[in-house]
Amino acid sequence: MQFINDKADLVIEAIDGLIAASGGALARLDGYPHIKVATRAGWDRSKVALVSGGGSGHEPAHAGFVGPGMLTAAVCGEVFASPSVEAVLAGILAVTGEPGCLLIVKNYTGDRLNFGLAAERARALGKSVEMVVVDDDVALPDLPQARGVAGTLFVHKIAGAMAEQGAPLAEIAAKARDVIPRIASIGKSLSTCTVPGSPREDRIPAGKAELGLGIHGEPGVEQIDFAGADSAVATMAGRLPPSGGERVVLINDLGATTPLELSVLTRAVHRAGIAGHVIGPARLMTSLDMHGVSLSVLDLAPGEAELLAAPVPMPAWPGLAALTEPRVDPLPDGLTPIEPIPSENQRTRAVLTAICDLLIAAEADLNALDAKSGDGDTGSTLATAARALKRDIDRMPLADLTQLFPALGNALSQTMGGSSGVILAIYFNAAGDACASGASVPDALRAGLARVMEVGGARPGDRTMIDALAPALDALPQGLPAAALAAREGADATARITRAKAGRAAYVPEANLSGHADPGAEAVARVFEGLAGA
Repeated sequence: MQFINDKADLVIEAIDGLIAASGGALARLDGYPHIKVATRAGWDRSKVALVSGGGSGHEPAHAGFVGPGMLTAAVCGEVFASPSVEAVLAGILAVTGEPGCLLIVKNYTGDRLNFGLAAERARALGKSVEMVVVDDDVALPDLPQARGVAGTLFVHKIAGAMAEQGAPLAEIAAKARDVIPRIASIGKSLSTCTVPGSPREDRIPAGKAELGLGIHGEPGVEQIDFAGADSAVATMAGRLPPSGGERVVLINDLGATTPLELSVLTRAVHRAGIAGHVIGPARLMTSLDMHGVSLSVLDLAPGEAELLAAPVPMPAWPGLAALTEPRVDPLPDGLTPIEPIPSENQRTRAVLTAICDLLIAAEADLNALDAKSGDGDTGSTLATAARALKRDIDRMPLADLTQLFPALGNALSQTMGGSSGVILAIYFNAAGDACASGASVPDALRAGLARVMEVGGARPGDRTMIDALAPALDALPQGLPAAALAAREGADATARITRAKAGRAAYVPEANLSGHADPGAEAVARVFEGLAGA
């Protein structure tokens, strides 16, 4: 399902939505449904006009870049379909004055033919029109004509800045033709796209990524094993031509890559040394909902960085920035963690290691259980902290519980996300205080639980980890098997509690909770059962 009405009205409704939100900056020609042209509102034709466009489905390209410093008009076709000659001609005639017009066309047969014939007809009507064709895709080097993809936006921006400064048509067209051979682009995706009204093509199997696929969902040059963001960027970088000097990279979301992923990819781009400047990461020229990214590079000639950096008011354009090493400032006074003095105790090491291994092994099960009542990350949260603890166990004061408990609390507060890290930090710090006052281990652990209930407000019966932890600690003086049995009974009982009073499950409908144990309580039960079995 998609948030659309009638497929036949999809593009015109999208254009109207864009114009409605532009604050009066955009207008359209009265040519629906066949002529779909977005223009700058109030354009006085006193400068060179820039017209681009093509099939829809690449938003924000191209209508999202209509405005001062970039395009004067965008001619929109149906999804992945070139606009007609009449539509392109209408766009040209609507914005072209005495200074003339530059058409910026991506290298696809339909676009070249329709924009080219429209240019001829406009010239026959006395308009001064130049046309440039962008062919930046380097994924398929054996093609007689390379495709035009996201690198086209470099031309939009550089030519647009020149036009805004009042440069003549001949100079702008010459610059565009000079820039185009220095642009190279390549994309990589984990999925194809969903064309409205059609099922998604299931072409890319799990564990694979497709290299070099087109912005219309065309198959790429090859499918390769996916091994993470760094590897993906390295593969793409290896297909780009070597840098000829100062270079800028445009990092483009192909439609469904999350901002979190894009930031990771940007880090990989920076570490790979692909370029010194960046545009993005952002959705710039998408392929509907494709889960992928493309990299476009431009080797800069003198003055072009300034043209790319010239500010524009369109929110879709992210601007130009330098890629720099992350600045790292020291922690404020009082927050720098006090490193414990390491000490060894083989039995304590074995217990901690066993707990960590249990939580790591339970990651998928706990995530699946949490998906019933939360956001599906309990297993990952616990496993991440467990892996970090195993990695740092040699730095722990294993021979002194009065130091170990606070050290565990501090470590978990840093490695465990959400509320879980805070809760366990409170728990272990309170247990450490009790231990330092002479309490036995079971009493110290119960003191930690009492502090958690005091601060967090949860109680047994509220459908939290406390439902398993409290009975387990009460039974601990009778031995681990008794504690494990009590924890299991407590965890299983949460499956019958359909109204949570604490935690994220408190916001979940009762039907989602019935029959499913609380994931935190389940984790506690598995830990005690594992220790008892060992």
